[in-house]
Amino acid sequence: MTGGATSDILERLRALRAGDAPTHGGRVLSYVYDSGLEELDELADAAARLARPLNGLDPTVFPSISAMERDVIGFARRMLHGSRSVVGSVTSGGTESCLLAVKTARDLWREAHPDGGRPRLLTASTVHAAFQKAAHLFDLDWEAVPAGIDGAVRAQDLIDRMDDDVALVVVSAPAYPSGALDPVSAVAGAAADRGLSCHVDSCFGGFVLPWWPDLPAWDFRVRGVTSISADLHKFGYAPKGVSVLLHRGRRRHRAQFFATTRWAGYPVVNPTLLGSRSASPLAAGWAITQHLGSDGYAELVGSIRRIAVAVRAAVDGIPGLTVMGDPVGPAIALVADASAPAAARVDPHRLADELAGHGWKIQHQPGLVQSDGVRIPHSAHLTLTPVLEQRVGEFTDALRAASDAVRGRPQADARMLLAGMRVLGYGEGGRVPGPKAAWRLLRLAGAGSVSADQPMSVLMALIEALPHPVAEALLTELLARLSEPR
Repeated sequence: MTGGATSDILERLRALRAGDAPTHGGRVLSYVYDSGLEELDELADAAARLARPLNGLDPTVFPSISAMERDVIGFARRMLHGSRSVVGSVTSGGTESCLLAVKTARDLWREAHPDGGRPRLLTASTVHAAFQKAAHLFDLDWEAVPAGIDGAVRAQDLIDRMDDDVALVVVSAPAYPSGALDPVSAVAGAAADRGLSCHVDSCFGGFVLPWWPDLPAWDFRVRGVTSISADLHKFGYAPKGVSVLLHRGRRRHRAQFFATTRWAGYPVVNPTLLGSRSASPLAAGWAITQHLGSDGYAELVGSIRRIAVAVRAAVDGIPGLTVMGDPVGPAIALVADASAPAAARVDPHRLADELAGHGWKIQHQPGLVQSDGVRIPHSAHLTLTPVLEQRVGEFTDALRAASDAVRGRPQADARMLLAGMRVLGYGEGGRVPGPKAAWRLLRLAGAGSVSADQPMSVLMALIEALPHPVAEALLTELLARLSEPR
């Protein structure tokens, strides 16, 4: 097999990229974080290019990595009101930060409980899915405390479940699905009184909430907060993937590390889950924090606040549609107004599909029946980024027009597909499909492919109706098939 010409390869990549959702301009209200400042992209590209050959495995060979990490960690520590006792690491993203927070707490719990037992991870049901992954990987029981239909969790509901077997309590600032700020102070204080660790997951809002006015304290000012995660590749505006995990105290931070001299090669000391790691995202994040500083971030957060006010005002004027709860920061979730007659309601998944035809992408979120039977309604998530301020009027006009077009249409009906799956034995109490069966079921549901313009409301309704193991098997198969060679 002979190689291709440089120009042909790049042209092929441009053709592939043409099928992607737009990453700039604010038309995709999830996954991407656009400041609207072209100079930040140019600075990030230049910094990433300079650091491209470096290997983060050994900063003693590449001391520039340690220097950039010191600056980034120092900036985050000041931003989150940490004292000199707060130290931390730069990771490859929010999931790794969350995994390391759980791994650290588990190891410290085991030290304090040498007689063994299985530790518990205590969170709200709205916590990021990365914590489910952490519990699975690090062998903890995950207990999800139910939230209200507004996406908010009561402090006492978490406190009532605190016991000696809890390795870590997690609260969100804010929760991604709803934008709700968890009751950090009450929960962390109660955890401290019981000698428990408490992590604040601020991967999503960590570079926004420090400049958001009139919030209760939620960071290292709060007694009992032992660690915080915040992503630079979200509202730090760095390219994927770079995050910060901060701990209160060196002993806690050192428990995060893996080190061994028990092999024939070089001594291995890893502060994160990765060994070799790219320094390019770190360099880009470092350059952006150096350029923006606190004042620059404050200005961008001011833009997000103005957008949030405009979007919420627009939703207030749309019959049958409402905002879930009382979100803070850069997230808003839209739900059908349950107080309106059924014929006047706007289904958020129908709305999301309709908005795609107007050139806007918002994110479908299935409903969730919690352990107490209370159902958090299905919703549409909006991530608000500063660039949207330039066209927020265009967006709210499209939101009104799309709402008018789908008003009165109920949630997509997946009952026939669900009945067919039950006949085949996949359902409540039934078996979980393997790859071949899952693919057949997906094609039956009309979801045998994923594209930027494919309606998602039927698939979302099916996911919501199926038992979790079956839905997860279908989604796994769908995503796995996308990258299989054809």
